[in-house]
Amino acid sequence: MTRFIHDQFAKEYLEELLKRYGEFKASEKVPSEVREIDALFTPFPGEEINLQTLGLLGRFASFPALFEPFRNAASDDEICNCILKLLCVRGAFQRDARSNNARIPESALPKLWILTPSASKRKLSDFGATEAADWVSGVYLMPKALRTAIVVIHQLPRTPETLWLRVIGRGRVQKQAIDELEALPLRHPYAWITLQLLYALQQSLIVADNPPFI
Repeated sequence: MTRFIHDQFAKEYLEELLKRYGEFKASEKVPSEVREIDALFTPFPGEEINLQTLGLLGRFASFPALFEPFRNAASDDEICNCILKLLCVRGAFQRDARSNNARIPESALPKLWILTPSASKRKLSDFGATEAADWVSGVYLMPKALRTAIVVIHQLPRTPETLWLRVIGRGRVQKQAIDELEALPLRHPYAWITLQLLYALQQSLIVADNPPFI
């Protein structure tokens, strides 16, 4: 139950931050046994500069992206399932292009960002995910053709650039991010709505832990 509550919070949170910059589809169904992706985002043209406000998250969202956030460390099976969803979406894009006698450019195909609080060295190695010089620590890229990255939230540096991703971390990491949010000016475009969503999450968890007596 609590995992569902956290998953729902992550979807609503990402949608609230990104919806003004592009088309955001939460719980989008894709073919092949009707798999459901957590979030498919397609940026509006010309929003690259505005997305910089969201730091590292904005960088992820500057091109078509699938976001798969996990409350607990993503398992091997869960990561494989995310990659399968990406391939299903990619296939759907290509079928649409062929039906219109068009070719879809590589840049229009979505990238997959698996957002997990932690990941072992073994797991990262098994998926061929490695850190790259042009990304901050905690971002592990799989081989180029897979267009997939594992983002280990608890390894991200504690900087303003990573704040909007650390919000969906766990325990101490999330608490530190909330403290940083509360210190932002009230006029900040995302601080207030994010805090509202976090307070709503807290209330939902309290109700889940203490269901009403009937």
